[in-house]
Amino acid sequence: MTTTVERGASPARRVFGVETEYGITCASTTGGPAPLDADHAARELFNPLVQRHRSTNIFTSGGSRLYLDVGSHPEYATAECDRLADLLAQDRAGEIIMARLAEQANQHLAEQEVPGRIHLLKNNLDAEGTGFGCHENYLVHRRGNFWNDARALVPHLVTRQILVGAGHIDVDPAGNRPARYVFSQRADQMHDAVSSATTRARPLINTRDEPHADAKHFRRMHVIVGDSNIAQGSTLLKVGQMDLLLDYLEQGGELSDLALAEPMRAIRDTCYDLSGSAQLELASGQTITALELQEEQLHRVAAHCEHLDLDPLQRDVLSLWERGLQALRDQDPSTVATELDWAAKLTLLHRYQDRTGAALTDPRVARLLLAYHDISPQDGLRIKLESAGLLRRYVDEQACARAVDHAPESTRAHLRGQAIACAQTRRCDLAVDWVNLKLEDGSVPPIALRDPLVNSDQRVDALLAAMQQDEPVVPVPTVPET
Repeated sequence: MTTTVERGASPARRVFGVETEYGITCASTTGGPAPLDADHAARELFNPLVQRHRSTNIFTSGGSRLYLDVGSHPEYATAECDRLADLLAQDRAGEIIMARLAEQANQHLAEQEVPGRIHLLKNNLDAEGTGFGCHENYLVHRRGNFWNDARALVPHLVTRQILVGAGHIDVDPAGNRPARYVFSQRADQMHDAVSSATTRARPLINTRDEPHADAKHFRRMHVIVGDSNIAQGSTLLKVGQMDLLLDYLEQGGELSDLALAEPMRAIRDTCYDLSGSAQLELASGQTITALELQEEQLHRVAAHCEHLDLDPLQRDVLSLWERGLQALRDQDPSTVATELDWAAKLTLLHRYQDRTGAALTDPRVARLLLAYHDISPQDGLRIKLESAGLLRRYVDEQACARAVDHAPESTRAHLRGQAIACAQTRRCDLAVDWVNLKLEDGSVPPIALRDPLVNSDQRVDALLAAMQQDEPVVPVPTVPET
């Protein structure tokens, strides 16, 4: 079992993943009231899974988890990835799976003559202002200074929204100030810096000790703050920054001098100032802007990486980090408008306003920005923008489509994906979670895969052999193509 990460020419190998809660609505196709509320729409969406798997909580042959979360939110958690290319493919695979489910549900509604169409939105706020999340997970080795590392990362998580925020039109319900475009949908929803709570305190980092791995050796850094991203560049930068910052800290790097006096005030001040120049108070009593803080972190990480052999996407992270900050220095979002969500949406917004004269509060503007987050190929903008070269693809659509049914090959997810695919083909009753595999007939002892970095295991080989003793039948995919 892997218990240490060897220091070599590359950054320490790490498993990471993203969990995305999707907004769901059923819009009337006749102009009347919504025919289904969110709860009934979610039930309709997951009905094929209930029929096939008797559950709204399943793991897929792609190694990912698909489930219906509290509050009627469809949720998708990527498989464990240790390469950024796999992470981008897995994240997009979640959109593909959800879009297929939505299309199936809409076909069924049409057959039942229900005048509605289900939409799935990869965003973080509903029409009533209720928030839902996009969480990140990073494998870290268990060591005594975990809490110090968590607190040291708070300033980064507060200010990274100037790069990886999804963009949002902030409207004052009382009408005391004009509507404004801000960096993040998520910043106003956060209430604490570091906490073991998830919903009550809603911290930037959740410290509940639930590693989904061997607890003697591993912990999981569970990041709760962060917008759901459409642009691959935003997801690449969001996860790549954290990976390199964790490597920097684990190898003795220092960020404690950048601690903020009031992180929750700072996250809001940063969100509202599109110049990146909001003055944030440090714990030392000095002040620094969000832009300056990100520049300082980039400088330290880049120096740390000088002697490392980064892969191409890790080099893209450093390049996009620098170019994103330069765009803010120059107040020219067009230079990153094909890569970062907040800039892409702002560019769309300005073009639409120039053409129509619409105000920020115009319902047409709201529909435009919702379409940016709609994952349906028919109703959403993502595929259209990517095809037109207005959003950059770092990983092509073919690789993303393959990730629907094929897990990353270099982590534990590979073993889980193989077992699930075999069980689906052979119609075997296999119980699965992040760590465990268990044939319900008891023919093979239960298997606990406690190291997320390991992608081969003789016990899984024996499990596959046991399931393959019978003649194969037609395989049943998790979500049939429509």
